[in-house]
Amino acid sequence: MALKMGIVGLPNVGKSTLFNAITNSQVEAANYPFATIKPNVGIVEVPDERMETLITLCEPKKIIYSTFEFYDIAGIIAGASKGEGLGNAFLQNIRETDAICMVIRCFDNKDITHVEGIVDPIRDIEIINLELIISDQEQIKKRIDKIAKKAQTLKQKDDVIEYEILLKLATALEQNKLLKDVALTDEEVKVVKNFNLLTIKPFIYVANVAESDLQHEDNTYVKKVKAYAAQNGIEVVVICAKIEAELSALELPDRTLLMADYGIAEAGLSQLIKKSYALLGLQTFFTAGKQEVRAWTFKKGSTAPMCAGIIHSDFERGFIRAEVYAYADLIKYGSEKAVKENGRLRSEGKTYLMQDGDICFFKFNV
Repeated sequence: MALKMGIVGLPNVGKSTLFNAITNSQVEAANYPFATIKPNVGIVEVPDERMETLITLCEPKKIIYSTFEFYDIAGIIAGASKGEGLGNAFLQNIRETDAICMVIRCFDNKDITHVEGIVDPIRDIEIINLELIISDQEQIKKRIDKIAKKAQTLKQKDDVIEYEILLKLATALEQNKLLKDVALTDEEVKVVKNFNLLTIKPFIYVANVAESDLQHEDNTYVKKVKAYAAQNGIEVVVICAKIEAELSALELPDRTLLMADYGIAEAGLSQLIKKSYALLGLQTFFTAGKQEVRAWTFKKGSTAPMCAGIIHSDFERGFIRAEVYAYADLIKYGSEKAVKENGRLRSEGKTYLMQDGDICFFKFNV
């Protein structure tokens, strides 16, 4: 399962520069609004130091990393919902993503125009929030108009439940609330999933700073973003998109040297992915051998058969057991053979809850 992240932001905040950096691609990044009109989609491998260890130990013929998809859309401006700029129709392109990455400008540069005149990260966040809220309102209104009559006259149970949930969401949006902050029952969550609403998705803020700010304490803009994020339960990643773009163009030795020069301990992409995984409750298990080493992404709390089904539906349907050992034990003992000899290889059944870093071999019969 590839994680999908939608990137949003005002024009000229570094959104497309960030996209270029994390995907090592070359979409247009220009100093004018709406340089990105069609959505750009980039797929990157998820960096995981555990994969490097498994590759060294197994020397496989084939290597497959987990992947992460980024969707970069046109810059949003105030009034987009009313047709300003390019409007907000392109928001449909990120409705099926798992989370929203909001890029926020936290640097001053007189050579890069800010569409609102001056840099004000909280104002920018609230502009984007409002446009996302209005987009969700339109989506909900269409659905209400479609089922209201059936719910009120025929009173079929499913229609009535959906109608009531829609009214609840519409009320929250009218109060300028993001739907992610609305308390929903498990039943309501199942219904709401079908609507692909934007403001119900988890958010991560990317505070884009100047090169000079990476080696110093948070600048005033970043402090404001972090305070606002803390109040709203949102994670923040501080990066310099310009430097990330430089890093992405370098080979590993040169990249390491440049990171040291800038005092960067961990690349922005790695930080963003790790926080996204934690936010969405995602973890990784591995299959490893001479033929292939592969990383698989799963939801925390998944059972062994459910994880087997990620590989192939037949594995889940005919699941017998999973032979499992921990990555930590592989590091401790140095080889799969030594792990077995020390009694650390386990046979797990259908109720086993998979753990991050499990290395598995599934047995099945169909």
